[in-house]
Amino acid sequence: MIPSPLRHSCLAGLLLLAGCSVLPKAEQVQTYLLPNSQIKASNQSLNTSLSISRPQASLTLDSTRIAVVPQGSEITNYKGARWSDPAPALLRDQLLEAFQNDGRFAALSSDMQHLHSDYKLIGNLLAFQSEYQDGRPEARIRFDARLVRSRDQSVLASRSFVIRQPTQDAQVPAVVQAFGQASDRLAEQLLEWTTSQIRKAP
Repeated sequence: MIPSPLRHSCLAGLLLLAGCSVLPKAEQVQTYLLPNSQIKASNQSLNTSLSISRPQASLTLDSTRIAVVPQGSEITNYKGARWSDPAPALLRDQLLEAFQNDGRFAALSSDMQHLHSDYKLIGNLLAFQSEYQDGRPEARIRFDARLVRSRDQSVLASRSFVIRQPTQDAQVPAVVQAFGQASDRLAEQLLEWTTSQIRKAP
């Protein structure tokens, strides 16, 4: 006969094992970076400096979750998938990389570095999500940009940019690839716009 203390220990162990078998499994989460910017070096040159700030965004977008709009006004997230950083930080860093690759600005920095610059690119990120069109997802970015002159904090210009980039398929890796392409298209348009506004600034 098993002594009472030992019997109680065995019983507790069996109950613990039984409890473990019904615990929910932890969700497997895949973390994604935006693909590296493919912007090429420009033959333009500006003898000025620019700081790129983290865009303002809603709580829904200011997150590492990859947002998707499957239909209408419903917004949800891809299960088991995350961005490596919240979407506004991802976009800021992607734009900074693209502008650096382009090379037309004499100096570039971000708001994280707190350095003086001649101009600042700031704005609101109003869309950074996958949206279904005719049963197929596309990456959609809306960035309302403002170009600010640092010496007097005046807004030189503002403009809304909307980018839509179809995906190759509905899988998350294809969606991430589309976001990289959309971010580069946004960077190209921002580069031309900021250059134009700075050159005609008083």
